[in-house]
Amino acid sequence: MHTVHGMFKLKSGQIQWDMATGRASGAIVIDATSGNTDNTSRDKNMHTQVLESMKFPEIVFAPSQVKGALVKEGSSQLEVSGVIKLHGQDHDQTLNIAVQPGANGTLQAATQFAVPFKTWGLHDPSTFLLHVADSVNMEIHAVARINP
Repeated sequence: MHTVHGMFKLKSGQIQWDMATGRASGAIVIDATSGNTDNTSRDKNMHTQVLESMKFPEIVFAPSQVKGALVKEGSSQLEVSGVIKLHGQDHDQTLNIAVQPGANGTLQAATQFAVPFKTWGLHDPSTFLLHVADSVNMEIHAVARINP
């Protein structure tokens, strides 16, 4: 067993959040075709068999509710509920996001969650010789800027 690391590129992202009510809107859009693990064969299988990224070129998180508060100094913990659209299907998801102040007025955010292949309608990439876990652990690290 070994861990595979890869990256996807952000296509666009903007979230509006009413701190008084917790309501959120907007979308974070990931370019599904940009997925890269530095292994050509594995990446080809990921794009053609698992993600079908030519048919479903975007992965979108649309937030609807935020619980928690941003503190001016130090770390904040936010619980962001919304929908992840992946492979043409919507999946309700709540993300626990750690937020830290960054340089030049930015925020650094980090979260992680599991994507279960079969439950979310994805092809299990296991083969006769290689068995993979039932889900893939996604880690997200992002930098955001607050617009007043």
